[in-house]
Amino acid sequence: MPRKSLRPHLNQIRTWTRQGRTDAWVAHQLDVTVQQIATFKRESGLLDDDASAAGAPSAGLDEDIDLRAEDDARIAAELEEAERERLEAEAAAEAQRLADEAQRLADEAARGDEEEEPAPKRRSRRSVRSRRGRASDGPLEGTFDHGEEGYGLWLDPAVADDPIYAEHWAGHRPVSVTVEEDQIIIRRAE
Repeated sequence: MPRKSLRPHLNQIRTWTRQGRTDAWVAHQLDVTVQQIATFKRESGLLDDDASAAGAPSAGLDEDIDLRAEDDARIAAELEEAERERLEAEAAAEAQRLADEAQRLADEAARGDEEEEPAPKRRSRRSVRSRRGRASDGPLEGTFDHGEEGYGLWLDPAVADDPIYAEHWAGHRPVSVTVEEDQIIIRRAE
C-alpha cells in the first residue's frame, strides 16, 4: 500500500485518539496501515504516555480547540517557511540568470573587441582643390529665419573669414537642402 500523507488528518486523528479509538480502527478509517498510524502519532507528538497506558480518553473540548490552534500555528509556520524558501530559490535563480546574462554580454563584448582591430590609417592625398588652409577653431553660429518674405539662413560674419568657406562657398551658388528631424543639410548643387 503506498504511503499516504496523514498531515491533513491530524486533528481527526487527535480526536479519535482522545476518544480511545485504537490504531487499527483509525488505520481502517483512513485506509492506511497500523504502522503508519503509530509512526504518525509518534512523529506528531500525539502519544501521551499516561493516556495511552490507561486507554482513557482526554477530557475536554476546550483542550482540543487549544491544540488545534497550536497545530494550525505550526502548520502556518511550516507553510511560511516553505514560501520563504521558495522565494529565496526564485531570487537565487533570478540572480543567477542576471549573472549569466551579464557574463554573456561581457563575453560578446570581448569577442567584439578582438574582432575589431584598428584599421590602418589612410594617407591623405593632396590635390590642388583641397588646399584648405587652417580650419576654424570651433563651430560657427547661424540663425534660421522663416519670415514673411520666405526662409533665410543668417550666418555669423566670422564665416566669411573661414578659408573653407572662402574657397568653396563664397558668392552666390545654387544649393540643395535636405530637411531631417534634427538637422537641415545644405549641400552645393552640382
